[in-house]
Amino acid sequence: MRASLEVADIFRTAGPAYRAAHAGHLSLAQLKVMSAIEHCRTAALGGHVEACEACGQWRIAYNSCRNRHCPKCQGATARTWLAEREADLLPVGYFHVVFTLPAEVADIAFHNKAAVYDVLFKAASETMLIIAADPKHLGARIGITAVLHTWGSAMTHHPHVHMIVPGGGIAPDGSRWISSRPAFLLPVRVLGRLFRRLFLTRLVALHDAGRLAFFGSMAHLTDRRAFLQHLSPVRKKRWVVYAKAPFAGPEAVLAYLSRYTHRVAISNSRLIAFDESGVTFRYKDYRRDGADRQQVMTLATDEFIRRFLLHVLPRGFHRIRYSGLLAGSARKASLALARELLNVAAPSDDDTTDEPDNFRPPCPCCGGRMIVIEVFERWRQPRGPPHGSPSTGTSTP
Repeated sequence: MRASLEVADIFRTAGPAYRAAHAGHLSLAQLKVMSAIEHCRTAALGGHVEACEACGQWRIAYNSCRNRHCPKCQGATARTWLAEREADLLPVGYFHVVFTLPAEVADIAFHNKAAVYDVLFKAASETMLIIAADPKHLGARIGITAVLHTWGSAMTHHPHVHMIVPGGGIAPDGSRWISSRPAFLLPVRVLGRLFRRLFLTRLVALHDAGRLAFFGSMAHLTDRRAFLQHLSPVRKKRWVVYAKAPFAGPEAVLAYLSRYTHRVAISNSRLIAFDESGVTFRYKDYRRDGADRQQVMTLATDEFIRRFLLHVLPRGFHRIRYSGLLAGSARKASLALARELLNVAAPSDDDTTDEPDNFRPPCPCCGGRMIVIEVFERWRQPRGPPHGSPSTGTSTP
């Protein structure tokens, strides 16, 4: 069902004026995202006509843009990803760990997204793997699924990485599975200190290699001495690593992942109003507890669009990454060994989903099966209602 207000509505109404006012200051990636969202599930992308085999009810279904920043296009992508990841889950508790960049470093990341986000991923993963392998802590090789988010609830720039980590790992010699304590994975203060050192070492190396750019009020950081001086307070600050209590089981992990892996800066369901005063939406103020955490904010339309576009990722940047036991070609063998050590059967290769790949919602009139009866190209409309069919056809968003 279509939301009453969508980001696409805001972009279609205010996007042309925004692009004109900021001509030359928007990246090609940002312009493409705006265009994709504006045209998503409209005649601009073509589509098809579906009809019910039983009662003849028909509807128009326009094609989606499939852009990873589009609020309407993440559901199918998330379901596919989750189905693939379900086979990776082990029958152990899982922990949620979050690594966040302090504001001083987030400011640097703002103008150097690909380079600094990559360092964030690498430093956070390396931190987890090193501390987990230390015999003083867990003494095992762990597996990590990491997801990058770049926003706070109010769409401000707030880069952080969410990790889902099993509560244990494989011993260095591969002889046994080592379980973590029931409600404790690794010491967060130790993780924070190592994360700070590894991240800043890599960040300084980027600066020395000339791979960081600085603009406006930060232009002076091009000078190495000024750059190191900017980082000086950060070296003394505590870098917060947050670890949540373990999930109840693999099913809970999947449910949680489905909410995190394919999120965008703001969902359509959080939008309340769009008028001459701006865009009003719901957000969470994490400084408050209980019912007061849910707040409402109104931003000028230009500011809303600006904040949304802050979170457009560089082309080709992978926002979901895997480390340790789940990394690359070693994943299959590592998971097989983990299951053997845990004495659990491997998932069957013959398992198939009951939902076909081309699943379409059933007929809204009688619940019958819908079939495609016409396909139309971009910027075209269907020829008309099927002959003899009810004239109550609707356009699915």
